[in-house]
Amino acid sequence: MPVSIKSAKEIELMRTAGRILGRVHNELAREIVPGMSTLDIDRIGEDLIRSYGCIPSFLNYEGFPASVCVSVNDEVVHGIPEKERRIKEGDIVSLDMGVIYKGYQSDAARTVGVGRISQQAADLIERTKLSFFAGMQYAKAGGRLFDISAAIGDYAHQFGYGVVRDLVGHGIGRNMHEPPEIPNYRQRFRGMRLREGMTFAVEPMINTGTWRVNWSDNGWTVTTADGSLSAHYENTILITPNGPELLSVTEEEAENLSHMYLAV
Repeated sequence: MPVSIKSAKEIELMRTAGRILGRVHNELAREIVPGMSTLDIDRIGEDLIRSYGCIPSFLNYEGFPASVCVSVNDEVVHGIPEKERRIKEGDIVSLDMGVIYKGYQSDAARTVGVGRISQQAADLIERTKLSFFAGMQYAKAGGRLFDISAAIGDYAHQFGYGVVRDLVGHGIGRNMHEPPEIPNYRQRFRGMRLREGMTFAVEPMINTGTWRVNWSDNGWTVTTADGSLSAHYENTILITPNGPELLSVTEEEAENLSHMYLAV
């Protein structure tokens, strides 16, 4: 299946979806405090998404029972919110969610610390974000897809981190998951040529220990195989001739972050 090239109208709809998702992420992150349940986080996230006139992408997607994937500490992704699961001081929480605005999707993830966190956890969160921006050096028309993958993995590996291999980024547009798949580590080949108007969700998932993961009995939640911490950072991006446009950030963040990959 070919990778779709978005029209100017489609890009504008995805840009609006992404700006809303960026605001939701920022607002939800400010709500995270010790003692709240992961179900509380999901409910706040869903309310925020709907308050902007959007539909939660994840709710009932392939059977997922929530609007926000809430993954704590050694949970890599797809954590199912639960009333009994309470977060505590020192935890790190990965929030992965998407919105649908007038039929078009945006997808983004952030990992946030709960109260005061360890230096190890803080470094992991920051370096996972920076690994994304290392990849963004290569996210421009005429570049190669797997050069993005190689740069992400190479950046993370220098710290001895494990780069998750079982889960990858993806194309996005009218559908949450579209071609192509985007690994977060070096591939044998450089991959397809990037074209202006392509839209991707690029999402490093980085562990302090092994790259290997386990799948929980609930069929969704992925955990690190050795119990080490995991962080997740994701944005929906648009390929342009001059580099990526970050779609899933707020208007205020867009200009500063669009230059960040040059400094990595």
